[in-house]
Amino acid sequence: MTDNAMHRSTAPARELLPQDIVAELDRYIVGQQKAKRAVAIAWRNRFRRSLVKGPLYDDIRPKNILMIGPTGVGKTEIARRLTQIANVPFLKVEATKFTEVGYVGRDVDSIIRDLVETGLRIVRARRMAELAPQVQARVRERLLDLLLPRKHPLSGFERGSTKHHEMPMDRIEPDSHDTIRDHLAAKLDAGQLDEQTVEIEVTENVTPTVEVISHSGVEEMGFNLQGIQSMLGTILPGRRGRRRVTVREAREQLTNEETARLVDSEESQREAVKLVESHGVVFLDEIDKIAASYVSKSGPDVSREGVQRDLLPLVEGTTVMTKHGPVNTDHILFIAAGAFTVTKPSDLIPELQGRFPVRVELDKLTAADFERILTEPTNALTRQYAALLAADGVDLVFTPEAIERIASFAVMVNTMQENIGARRLHTVIERLLDEVSFDAPKAAQGRYEVTPELVDRVLGPFLKDQDLARFIL
Repeated sequence: MTDNAMHRSTAPARELLPQDIVAELDRYIVGQQKAKRAVAIAWRNRFRRSLVKGPLYDDIRPKNILMIGPTGVGKTEIARRLTQIANVPFLKVEATKFTEVGYVGRDVDSIIRDLVETGLRIVRARRMAELAPQVQARVRERLLDLLLPRKHPLSGFERGSTKHHEMPMDRIEPDSHDTIRDHLAAKLDAGQLDEQTVEIEVTENVTPTVEVISHSGVEEMGFNLQGIQSMLGTILPGRRGRRRVTVREAREQLTNEETARLVDSEESQREAVKLVESHGVVFLDEIDKIAASYVSKSGPDVSREGVQRDLLPLVEGTTVMTKHGPVNTDHILFIAAGAFTVTKPSDLIPELQGRFPVRVELDKLTAADFERILTEPTNALTRQYAALLAADGVDLVFTPEAIERIASFAVMVNTMQENIGARRLHTVIERLLDEVSFDAPKAAQGRYEVTPELVDRVLGPFLKDQDLARFIL
């Protein structure tokens, strides 16, 4: 198979139009249409590239995106939801976590290694879904064998037994064993035998643990150490032992065994690498914190500007060695984000700036936006809390006037304190529903209506005492 064909084979199953992507993002994120359009175009270009033939296929690189906007306006959520739409490898990292490499930090190559692990989980989940009917059928047969072992003709005193399950096969009616097995199968399928105990074989792992500590941490040598441990596991195989467990536990154990037997590990690793190379997405948050204005202008700074120079090869395109094979980063999409309140994008080193040609500025959230965030998204906070309290028999209802008051309170607290955007709604509503959340279900049942009067009574004192609001809200 050619490289082009292998890359195209990992293309997402759904052909998503830019309008489809924006419509899907609108279900979870309020506003920020410019950012949604930018990621939708970048995503569509990936599909367009999969249809390109000839040498241009490898030359078409993704147009990396730089999102500029305050915290809590939806930068991370846009990137995360985008990858969930098509189920592709996604990794969010804080750029500042690499500023202490050599002390307690991690090297930037760990981004790609972690991304490959994410890709491998996706590939394995797909394989398991494809093989689920076959695995379930095998596990069912093995469980039936444990519950009703297949009997063979007996000899000696056992031939004189009057117990039905000890009778030799030549004394049992031809179809009686199958009848009993069918009866057990019906009970097994209905879950009536889940608590019955059976005896299964398990493997006890005796592979010795190998650790090597370096000044940069163990992840630099992680893929080599895993290979060593795998080799030792082959030389020193685990001991087989028998253990009594419930049918429910046995089903899980046997499912894992059958899945491992049917899933080709090496093929999954190769597919995961190709999936990451063609459709991986890395979200670099807090990139403004490693810009030049945060450091002394008197000379180079290894902990911030050095991180930019370390990140540059990944964004430009390089090959990173992982325990699953070499990974080329040429076509991984990088989405960077930062508030840029103290710095500006031009404070990044020029080489890194040029690798983020698409720049979008996200809007600050208003009270009207907060009202929409509380009610419109599929996973709106009001719906989440209503679902939680419904489990305790409480019918939580927010009046439109209460929604308006909550939104205005959140805006006021963001104005008086640090502006944390929509995240402020979490702290405000948590405080607002503290009483009913504690009382349910013992002292609170039935309909519980959140009104403007309740909002004023609970949250009003915090606005009068700014010191209290600073610590509580």
